Amino acid sequence: MSFIRIGDIDLHYEQYGEKGRPVILLHGWGQNTEMMAFIGEFLKSHFIVYNLDLPGFGQTSDPPCAWGSEDYCAFLKAFCDEKQVEDPIIIGHSFGCRIALQYAYRYKVHKMVLTGAAGVRDKRGVDYYLKVYSYKLGKKILSLKPLQKYKEQLTKNAGSEDYRNSSGVMRQTFVKIVNEDLTPLLKDIETETLLVFGENDEATPVEKGKLMEKQMKDAALVIFEGDDHYAYFHQANRFCLVLDAFLRSDYQ
Repeated sequence: MSFIRIGDIDLHYEQYGEKGRPVILLHGWGQNTEMMAFIGEFLKSHFIVYNLDLPGFGQTSDPPCAWGSEDYCAFLKAFCDEKQVEDPIIIGHSFGCRIALQYAYRYKVHKMVLTGAAGVRDKRGVDYYLKVYSYKLGKKILSLKPLQKYKEQLTKNAGSEDYRNSSGVMRQTFVKIVNEDLTPLLKDIETETLLVFGENDEATPVEKGKLMEKQMKDAALVIFEGDDHYAYFHQANRFCLVLDAFLRSDYQ
């Protein structure tokens, strides 16, 4: 267990291995280093692996204000500068993939493995905007003093589970993150990328993986049949075999 001070944030991370090209593990929203630990254990014989608790998760302190993926990217760059990490391999899940995409867009990245990758925003129809308008109108009405006791219940029942489980600055961060669309970045990312999606992923459907594969310059898609958003974790052995095939040429 290690900590490092980056700006005003105390970052917790786990390190595996002592030699080889650096690998950075970026977990999904609401997760921590535990979800990615098996990857560190698998790769430690050939790489130096840094498994991060991203700001606001695990044992790392919250960001000072609502962050977007660009802010998380800048934070990751500061960590890499502190550790003298250049041209890393990045392995991310879901929200962590947003940071990976931002990083690969701005800096040199050797390879990426993105599983259940978030970043492509859904097309929004009339139903979405009616729902948002109704929610905002409801909050305004329930702000009237006689009705304030019902406002908390409205907020509790609204939004995704990740939204409801967040509070304070992390809820504001969640709203900022999910409203981003990183699709315009994809065509300019040259990093060799392996995309791993669960066939039945509802959070980041396979169609988004297919779009990423099409728009990125050097990407390939692998689908884990019959699995969901956490396919990489549920099928850890299979995921490690895929990593082995993709990264074997980089082993030291």
